[in-house]
Amino acid sequence: MTSALTGLSDIHGFDALIDVRSPAEFADDHLPGAINCPVLDNEQRARVGTLYKQTSPFEAKEIGAALIAANIGRHLQERFLDRPKGWKPLVYCWRGGDRSGALVTVFRSIGWRAGQLTGGYKTYRRWVIEQLASLPQDYHFQVVCGPTGSAKTRILQALARQGAQVLDLETLACHKGSVLGVLPDTPQPSQKWFETSVLQALAALDRDRPIYIEAESRKIGNLQVPEAIVAQMRRAPCVEIAANPAARVSFLLRDYGYFPDNPAWLKSRLAVLHGLQSNETLAHWNALIDARAWPELVGALLERHYDPLYQRSQARSFAGYGNPRTIVTDDLSATGIEALARTILQG
Repeated sequence: MTSALTGLSDIHGFDALIDVRSPAEFADDHLPGAINCPVLDNEQRARVGTLYKQTSPFEAKEIGAALIAANIGRHLQERFLDRPKGWKPLVYCWRGGDRSGALVTVFRSIGWRAGQLTGGYKTYRRWVIEQLASLPQDYHFQVVCGPTGSAKTRILQALARQGAQVLDLETLACHKGSVLGVLPDTPQPSQKWFETSVLQALAALDRDRPIYIEAESRKIGNLQVPEAIVAQMRRAPCVEIAANPAARVSFLLRDYGYFPDNPAWLKSRLAVLHGLQSNETLAHWNALIDARAWPELVGALLERHYDPLYQRSQARSFAGYGNPRTIVTDDLSATGIEALARTILQG
């Protein structure tokens, strides 16, 4: 029988990708396309690990083996008995050790041509870090910039619908990129899964065509944008959306339409600005929330917080901002956004 060990370069030759780590490890990050069949669940992994460190490695291995055997048996019954004789799965764990080795041994004893990823998830994670440090410099970014409320993310989506290549970091980050950018009931992914998703999106793009990307800071919510992407973005040419204040307020009221239903949550988000804004200003904004004066609130936030911040950060961070291609508009409706995307693509 051939060796079970398989390198990263050969993973596409398998019928299935199986991650046997715990559900918590899998949720933090995993190889794209993998399914989770934990040989130890979260509680079992913690129990065995504690036993190994505090009591006896031998006893931990005994109990761990019993738990792993039971879980493998359950997975076979529930998920794999319908697989054909020639089925070829690739299995991995944290570092290509006992957990994945146990499932591979069972699979191969059945007759399936199972492989074990050499070095496990750690090898994959190291590869992601290396790729994100080098790959972005091979791409040609076009940065879509403009003050808050300029519909930049929606313009990216319109560009994609019209056939352009885009890298939509905010969608991958599940965050709109500002102090009010938290999405209700939608947690951000882990840093590792965000980076996996960014690399997957980037690798699918054509290096010979421009890629439109929104002007971002180094962080989107709690997530760090890979440094090589930040560097490539900051030296790229810029397309600035210059929308008038009324259009921006109207757009934000639509795009953040969930705010009126969550006044207490909105106040909690604005409280983060304590120290950047005076107590009097914060009290005024809270009073506007209580009065449900949404257009006045949005206009005040733009004037006092977002626009000054934008002017400082763009001039400092983006080389192309000194001489951008500027597109003026007073229409950020759905139709207007599609028209802006067409104008951008017309060059």
